[in-house]
Amino acid sequence: MVAEQSRFSRVFWPALAWITAIVIFFPIFWLVFTSFKTDADAVKPEFLFTFTPTFENYANMVDNYDYWRFLKNSVITSVFATFFALVVGVPCAYAMAFDPSRSTKDVLMWMLSTKMLPAAAVLYPMTFLTKNFLGIYDTKFLVIVVLMLVNLPIVIWMLFSYFKEIPKEIMEAGKMDGVNMWGEIKEILIPLAWGGIASTALLTFIFCWNEAYWTVRLTTTDAATLSSLIEGNRAPEGLFFGRLSAVSTAAIGPIVVLGWFCQKQLVRGLTFGAVK
Repeated sequence: MVAEQSRFSRVFWPALAWITAIVIFFPIFWLVFTSFKTDADAVKPEFLFTFTPTFENYANMVDNYDYWRFLKNSVITSVFATFFALVVGVPCAYAMAFDPSRSTKDVLMWMLSTKMLPAAAVLYPMTFLTKNFLGIYDTKFLVIVVLMLVNLPIVIWMLFSYFKEIPKEIMEAGKMDGVNMWGEIKEILIPLAWGGIASTALLTFIFCWNEAYWTVRLTTTDAATLSSLIEGNRAPEGLFFGRLSAVSTAAIGPIVVLGWFCQKQLVRGLTFGAVK
């Protein structure tokens, strides 16, 4: 009986894992698959699986849709929003983890509750202020600030969890050696929690890269990101259009490459991920 259960487990769980992976990956596969069809072929059932591949959609995207400008804006806004979120988040999480007060838990819960706020509730006031008073509408600065603030609660919560695992005695030993607060963060905290910080940075970058609501509605041309490019090519038929599939594939491509690179580093035992 035990041998039969063991044999069943060796077959069932790997099969279930493969089925789950295929189901999750299939939309991405179909997106890339469709990107090599023309717009006409993409909506015809007879060309669902058999068709003549073409790079016309990718050439059209680069030549007529200024893909590289949108890509540059996405890279700039995502990198700087992630950087500034960490610059603010690391000291905040440090203070809450190693010098908590009676209000620390309340502050953390309040910060998390801001993620429940409907974005549409503040869109129109923000658009009015940035357009008519601040003059920063459709600028990279505005996108960076908004993306940083949107993701800051998640950054602080993640870093707080990582920092709480570091023994306080290590920090106290640093104080006894005359290290000030910034010295503790730079010389002790960051080296010890580097894996957690890198994981938080990677997740924040992905959130910033994939953000569509704010980047589409707070930009027009100058600071528009790849999300705006996808929105501009949207059609009622959705991802069945080859052109839109090519644009979407080009948008997720850098994230796939980044994920693959980080996975390789994790396997090699480097600092990406919470590696101990």
